[in-house]
Amino acid sequence: MNEYGTLQKKDGRYSLRFERFFPLQREDVFRVITDPEAFKQWYPFATGDMDVKLGGKIAFDNGEGSTYEGIITELDPPHEFGFDEVGDLVNITLQEENEGSRLIFIHTFDDDSWAVQTAAGWHRCLGALSQIVNGEKVEWKDNAAALREIYSKAFDKE
Repeated sequence: MNEYGTLQKKDGRYSLRFERFFPLQREDVFRVITDPEAFKQWYPFATGDMDVKLGGKIAFDNGEGSTYEGIITELDPPHEFGFDEVGDLVNITLQEENEGSRLIFIHTFDDDSWAVQTAAGWHRCLGALSQIVNGEKVEWKDNAAALREIYSKAFDKE
């Protein structure tokens, strides 16, 4: 499995897609993804204020004085969790696979000018999520610059 994300364009929008395998059942991974305390450890700007229900709100704080809300648009435990974050769509799907589960993370957005930086950021965030799911302490790797270079080449954005 390729740990790097891919960029696709469809119907005038762009999507970043990542996959991760976990040696855990979908229910266990889904529980971590939708736990407000765990969510704020790996998802950018999340405050931990999350009403986990269809139509529920997720609070964000950009750290520069602005707060905003996302709306949960998909909730089908333990298969799917999705939300609209100010026009950007995030969809997380879990599939059974072998003795565990495969997470498919898709972020859909309009402007690809930040695709390289966004892909590098999600790559790092999903690394943190993997640590949480696997019961490890979150340690952020200092690999943002290297990831931006990799994604710049992969997306032909040099």
